[in-house]
Amino acid sequence: MPELIKNIILSEAHILVDLVNYEEGRVVSRTLAQNKGLTLTLFAFDKGEGLSTHAAPGDAMVQVLDGKVRLNIGGKEVIAKKGEVVVMPANIPHSVNAAEQFKMLLTVVKEI
Repeated sequence: MPELIKNIILSEAHILVDLVNYEEGRVVSRTLAQNKGLTLTLFAFDKGEGLSTHAAPGDAMVQVLDGKVRLNIGGKEVIAKKGEVVVMPANIPHSVNAAEQFKMLLTVVKEI
């Protein structure tokens, strides 16, 4: 059977926020799962870093694990901090900007 979840040791406990580290001036990512219906990726953004405006083919849920992020979703600004989640609807342009260093778990669910 193929591994559906990757880049993490299976059958062990982990602290999710510690699975990706900050790097100065960079956005660091670690893909945990990727298939036709789902993408699961951990990100660490240095302050001031971001992802330019784009649209995803599925609903994208941002779970903020550390810090604070400024999202622009279809022209609406949303600020989210540690412990909060925001869903960015499929096919709606959005951008991600680190208001301070922040980490997130991004789950994109696509129709298959």
